[in-house]
Amino acid sequence: MALVKPVLFQLAGYQNSGKTTLSLRLIQQLAQAGLRVATVKHHGHGGKPDIVETKDSGRHVHAGAAVSLVEGGGRMVLQAEKGQWSLAEEIEVLTCFKPDVILIEGYKTEPYPKAVILRDEADLELLDRLSNIQAIFYRDQKLAAQLKDCPLPNFHMEEDKGVNWTLEYVLSQV
Repeated sequence: MALVKPVLFQLAGYQNSGKTTLSLRLIQQLAQAGLRVATVKHHGHGGKPDIVETKDSGRHVHAGAAVSLVEGGGRMVLQAEKGQWSLAEEIEVLTCFKPDVILIEGYKTEPYPKAVILRDEADLELLDRLSNIQAIFYRDQKLAAQLKDCPLPNFHMEEDKGVNWTLEYVLSQV
């Protein structure tokens, strides 16, 4: 498809809420629908993400390269070093690959359309704190009763309805 501007959609929630699990399901469905998907994942564990320091690309970065790209067999691995990367800069880099959709995992306070994942009742505060929420996913079945009058679509994490709703939402933005 290759759009002029990719659709941006976030999955937001606290650590261990199921963002990666939901991301993987959505990536699979979006790709099966013929969309080219790029992802951004916030490394929320503190510090820098791991790289293999002993490989040439890691050694290049360690030696001071700002960017190191390795390609082989059609796979490209990009490593870049800078003091801090904004989400806008990361999105700009990904647009070079001409995705139809950029799925953003994390960065919960960013203003892009998003689904919020709630682990339990304590996470309900996210609904008041975050902007541009399009849907809610919940892990604890007890939350269904608390969300029944919520105007936003809401789904249990195990339901395919939520993934299907998100797929339809993204396709409607294309």
